[in-house]
Formats: sequence, C-alpha cells, structure tokens
Amino acid sequence: MSVSTSDVCFTAQKIHKIYPGTVALDDVDFQIKKGKVNVLVGENGAGKSTLMKLIAGIEQPTSGIMHFRDKPVSFKNTTEASEMGIGIIHQELSLFPNMTVMQNLFAGREIKTKKILVNKKLQREITIKALEQLKHPLDPDCMVSSLRVGGQQIVEIARNLTKENLDILIMDEPTSSLSDAEVSDLFEVIKDLKSKGIAIVYISHRLEEIMKIGDNITVLRDGKVVANAMIEDVTVDWIVEQMVGGKVIVPEKLRINITDDEVLRVENLSLYRNGRYIFKDVNFCLRKGEILGIYGLLGSGRTEIFEALMGVCPPDSGRIYVKGKPDKVKNVSSQIKKGFALIPEDRQREGLVQTLNIKKNLTLSSLQNYMKGIYIAKKRENDATDIMIGKVGVKTTNKELPILSLSGGNQQKVVIGKGLLTNPEILLLDEPARGIDVGAKAEVFGIIEELARSGISIIVISSELKEIIAIADRIIVLSGGSISGVLSGDDINEQSLVALSSVSVIESSESNGGEQS
Repeated sequence: MSVSTSDVCFTAQKIHKIYPGTVALDDVDFQIKKGKVNVLVGENGAGKSTLMKLIAGIEQPTSGIMHFRDKPVSFKNTTEASEMGIGIIHQELSLFPNMTVMQNLFAGREIKTKKILVNKKLQREITIKALEQLKHPLDPDCMVSSLRVGGQQIVEIARNLTKENLDILIMDEPTSSLSDAEVSDLFEVIKDLKSKGIAIVYISHRLEEIMKIGDNITVLRDGKVVANAMIEDVTVDWIVEQMVGGKVIVPEKLRINITDDEVLRVENLSLYRNGRYIFKDVNFCLRKGEILGIYGLLGSGRTEIFEALMGVCPPDSGRIYVKGKPDKVKNVSSQIKKGFALIPEDRQREGLVQTLNIKKNLTLSSLQNYMKGIYIAKKRENDATDIMIGKVGVKTTNKELPILSLSGGNQQKVVIGKGLLTNPEILLLDEPARGIDVGAKAEVFGIIEELARSGISIIVISSELKEIIAIADRIIVLSGGSISGVLSGDDINEQSLVALSSVSVIESSESNGGEQS
C-alpha cells in the first residue's frame, strides 16, 4: 500500500536524528499532503514527536533534507517555522501558566496599533472567535494556570487557529484530555481547516479516531518508517500490528473478585470556588478490590473530586468515611498516611520531577520509609526501587537515568510505581492511559487489574468511552458537577454514558438527591 505524491506540500528525506547513545530517527522519509489529515502513529519512543520537532523548528536533524513548497528549508527555531506557516500543538503543553488565555494566544506575535501599543480589543475578539469555533467559550482573561489539562489543550489548539498564514498544523495527541463530545467538535474544526487547504499532521494513540478523521497514514517503529497507506485501505488491527510488529491483546473487560467490604463512602460532598459549585452533593461508595469509574465532560468536576479526596483542595461540605470511620481531610500528606494515593492526569507537571532520575522519582512520596536518622538508607531505597521497577514493568537499563530518558508509557509506570510505594489501599487514577500507545496501555491496564485482584480499591477517571467501559466495574457519570447516573453490569454502554454526561445541571442536581451507591 502506498500514498499518492500529488498535492505534497512538505517532504522530509533521509532524516537522521541522533542523541547521545540513541538513534531517534533512522533514514526517515515523510510526506505531508495539503488539505489532508496526514496521520503519524507509532509506539511511545518510536520517533513521532522527534520528527514533528524537526518540522516545527524546535530541533534540527543530524542529517537529511526537508522541502517546503518545493524549496529546501532548514529552520533554526520555531519562529522561522511559524513565519513560514507551520504550527504545532504539543503533546506536553507549552503554555505560559502565569499569563491569561488571550496573552497565550498572542504571545510573541501581538497585534499592535501604530507599532507601539497592543490592540487588546482586536486580540480579544479573535480569541473569543477561536474559542467559540472550538465550542469552548473560556474567559479570555482567566489565567492558564487555573485551567485543567483539557482546558489548556483547548487554548493550545486555539493559539494555532489564530495564525493567519497557517499552511501546516501539527497535532500531537490533541484529544488526549478531551471527552468524546469535545473530540467531535475538534473534528469539525479539522474538516474546516482541510477545506481551506491546510495540511494536518495528526498523531494519536486513539486508533478509532484516526480511522474517522485520517486520510493517509505513516507508521514509525524504532525510529524507522515501516509502512505508508491510505486510511481507507487499512484496519485498526493492521495499524497495531505495524506499530508493535505483532498482535497486542487488549483486555475487553477486566474480571475482578470484589468483596462487600466498603472501604470508602462519600456523602453530600461539595466544593465551592469562585462564586460557583465545582461539584455539589456527590454521593458514592467504593468496595475492596473494586474498580469504580468516573466519566464526565471537561469541567464536570471529575478531577476536583480526586483533589478533594486527596487533600489537594479539601471539600467545603459533606462527609467522607474510610472503612466506616469519619475522615477529616487536611492535606496530601495526611491522606497518604490514611492509605490514599493519586496518579495525576498531567504526569509531567504533577506526577514527576523532571530534573530527578528514575529512582528518585519513584521514592519521592515514600522517602520516610527509607530514612535512617537524618540519612537515606540507600540499600533499602535501591531494593524497593528494583522491586517496583519489576512490578510495574518499567523498561530501563539503569534506574539512575534521567526520568525524561523514558518513553511516555514508561514514565506513566513510574508515576504509578511512586504511588504504590506508599502502600495505598485506595488508588485514584486520573486518565492513566493519557498519551500512551496501545501496547503500553495494555500493560497499564494489566497493572490496574492485578492491583485490584490484590485487594487495592481503585477509582479511575477516563475521557475515552471504550477505555472506561473496559476497565470499570461500575461507572459514576458526572454532569455539571452533579452525579447524573450510576451504571453497572449490562447497563454500561457508550449510549448511556454519552446521554448521562450531557444531562443539564438542573436535571443532574434533581436526580442526585438519593444515595449513589
């Protein structure tokens, strides 16, 4: 199977990128066709993001040639690439947290009046229009640091939509924190960009959405191109086999022996911030060995519930019981001591310290277990680290290597391992498979299943319908900060989840009066 060369606007030929001790890209040829969605897939560490960084001017190739508009190009930085009409939406978001939404959209390319003053009125109008196009009307003046990952992802996308000379838009995992409804809105934007002749380079581990939106596909494995094809000629199974070099078994449903022992009960839990309820009168329980799912659209309050349980942002009202005893939430450290552990949605910003190595990241939350007086008992720390690396399957040759030397999937395993070293009884997983490939996702799901079988009680948040249906025994659906329904058994299906997540706030609040157990 091959891709037609007509309408090709960008080519990369014989591209090599070598880092110390690593060949990230090896003799890669890649084409981008205008007015098409050019899909690029591969496992974590296959070289996808590296190739995109070269095209966007973030890094330069070790060797090879790139042509844009039939002319040789070599971008020294992102400014040169952007001025030529190339935009990129990063997997690990690159926003300024201490600036507003509007300031982020125009950072480095402000619209000025008489070349002196910033035309804030025009910038605001363009910002509002871009956000409305994405059907996500954020306040242009709100600080980016106050937004969840999904909201920040919307800002990252909107920033590129405001560029007038855009010819190529690279989307690296643009939907990893978006719900299915929000993904549909983004797809409409992509179709509009295609109609204007803009080329999209689309990277995603959500293979089903690739089949819906893609036109052609290139598969990378171990830094090499292993396949090119038209989307209409391939299947999901074919893509997986090309990515991993064989078949991957992803569990359709995790089978777990759940006991009747209740380890957590939440009654009428509420959080009020900035003049509104983030969530209100939330009720649910969690049993020993159970995997309880939470599903809801962006802004439904799902992550804030985790933060309330974990002590990041203690609730304003309501009651929490752990093993039948009242739990007064004070702070994160006290919740860890009570047996809670949180695996956050944003592993780079909230789950890892990027300047530390693998070992130090693993033991960061459980250092008190390795203390001998005022010193760290290194042998005890090393032994615990080795055991956990084996338990969660981190692929590394040396635990002293920098954490950023690992692929996204292995970084996620480190974050999970860090939580497990605190010996939790209640594990809170916020988007545990965000931004990782199908092979790593299967491994993470296997870890979660094994933890539940060992008696750990788990609550998992996921924006991906098929993912949460596959992993959860029961699913709480949130809408507008209230529980709109609780599904179990044969009632768990995509139609019910979508319908319940779209219930209005008023209906949701009225249906939430009773016990949601």
